[in-house]
Amino acid sequence: MQGGASRDAGLGLGTTIMAIEFDGGVVLGSDSRVSAGDAVVNRVMNKLSPLHDKIYCALSGSAADAQTIAEIVNYQLDVHSVEVGQDPLVRSAATLVKNISYKYKEDLSAHLIVAGWDKREGGQVYATLNGLLSRQPFAVGGSGSFYVYGFVDAEYQPGMSREECQQFVLNTLSLAMSRDGSTGGVAYIVTIDSKSVEEKCILGNQIPVFNDL
Repeated sequence: MQGGASRDAGLGLGTTIMAIEFDGGVVLGSDSRVSAGDAVVNRVMNKLSPLHDKIYCALSGSAADAQTIAEIVNYQLDVHSVEVGQDPLVRSAATLVKNISYKYKEDLSAHLIVAGWDKREGGQVYATLNGLLSRQPFAVGGSGSFYVYGFVDAEYQPGMSREECQQFVLNTLSLAMSRDGSTGGVAYIVTIDSKSVEEKCILGNQIPVFNDL
């Protein structure tokens, strides 16, 4: 997995999702297009779903499967945080996603990237695919990811700032949107650190354009 990219070959995950760590937090991003075969059934779905106050996941695969996993984990984390009297760890959220994904791997078609911030480890990104649990400096997923592996591997630099990570995510989504028919619409970006959760929706006319040579 060069550069932290999580490969998800063999699944029809029509979307592009991404998350990256920076010093003090994480940035998640996704496109908004939902497809059924060749038809676009939703142009503006937000695929960045909260699992807890400062833990989000990026959804790909079957919308119903991915949303169901997110809702189950959200409920379990709420119960867990009440029981222990403190916010859950990002790794705990990722482990719950991993356990569900592995237990029902024959029945579900979904890949979730889990990212967030906690007091113990700061910003963290986890890939969770078919029982895999791997912390990575960044991860990409969905059908659009196959078009941008070269870009993210070449452009990623350790120690990028919050703003650089936000632009890196937006540029990656823009490239995927221009090349993958299942990726499109608007770009959703969530930035999480110790102080806040910032959500942005980047409209189509505000997304960077990269012209092919």
